[in-house]
Amino acid sequence: MRKILIILLLIGVQTTIFAQNFNVVKEKDALRKLYRKEIRIPNIGDYTTLKCDFHMHTIFSDGSVWPTVRVQEAYYEGLDAIAITDHIENQPGKKYVEGDQNSAFEIAKPEAENLNLLLVKAGEITRGMPPGHLNALFVSDVAALETEKYMDAIKEANNQGAFVMWNHPGWQAMQPDTCKWWDIHEEIYKRGWLHGIEVYNWDEWYPVSFDWCINKNLSFIANSDIHIVASHRFNYEKYKRPMTLVFAKTRSLEDLKNAMFERRTVAFFANQLAGPENLLKQLFETSIEIKKPFKTEKGIVFFEISNPTDLTFILENGSPKNKSPKKIEIFPGSTVIVNCAVTNENITLPYTITNLHTGMGKNLSVEIQVGK
Repeated sequence: MRKILIILLLIGVQTTIFAQNFNVVKEKDALRKLYRKEIRIPNIGDYTTLKCDFHMHTIFSDGSVWPTVRVQEAYYEGLDAIAITDHIENQPGKKYVEGDQNSAFEIAKPEAENLNLLLVKAGEITRGMPPGHLNALFVSDVAALETEKYMDAIKEANNQGAFVMWNHPGWQAMQPDTCKWWDIHEEIYKRGWLHGIEVYNWDEWYPVSFDWCINKNLSFIANSDIHIVASHRFNYEKYKRPMTLVFAKTRSLEDLKNAMFERRTVAFFANQLAGPENLLKQLFETSIEIKKPFKTEKGIVFFEISNPTDLTFILENGSPKNKSPKKIEIFPGSTVIVNCAVTNENITLPYTITNLHTGMGKNLSVEIQVGK
């Protein structure tokens, strides 16, 4: 019996040693815990606000990452939809990887499905100026856009039902001293083949393009145009990644596409917003809460404005009749106290929001209603 007990004890000790595996020691805090950082931007009206980036590259053109990395970056940074838009005519990585111009989408799609991210099939028509670079979104076959003449490529994209946008119109590599709307863009536009303008790209924006979008009823677009690892380049300590806000009926590819064709988009970049006046106004009014006055003394009323979103609003008072502060800065996730002269029970304070752009040199005007 004693021998049996000793044998069982030895077996137990040996089992414990194998279970602990002293040859491999795991450091549980050495790796980052992956989680999605939600971007707090409200829905407006009956629409769902989708955070999107429709311009990025992989090793299948001149990018430096595999397609699944673009999906993972976007998901963990809080985006809802992306398009991988590898250059159709410029593919230096082709000698290192096999596949065709649809491969990046096909590789990325399973990962997008696993992470519940909307993935738009797309490509970038890459020509000299004019017409420059154009992204074709929601295509069925990217390879079919590789044609000798650029007008044939644009036509083919439209035949596939694509949403076509003009990328970085003021990029100095193509327009070194101007940001010009060329005759060929007018022709493409009049044929109904152009649907949006990239008013912001990478680290620059083009104020004149705001007027093009408004006057020609084109969608405002902001994208990253990222080629390297996103976290290696963008200043996330100060800004969110550049993105297009799309106001869709539901979170689906079909409604995303419909919303873009119906011009329900706003460009979000470097704490700025650019888009149609009605959408910007709804975003502002839905984002903030103006609370009832909590204190009144010597003809002055004090009240709070809260902003639980990730948007920034810089308000300036340009009216001499407005006795409230000349400038109100409402930062993400903050509450500010405002004071103004009391004239009656209901106070209307006119302001201009200088970081919300409705056109070149034009900003959104609002009226803040304060009641006693």
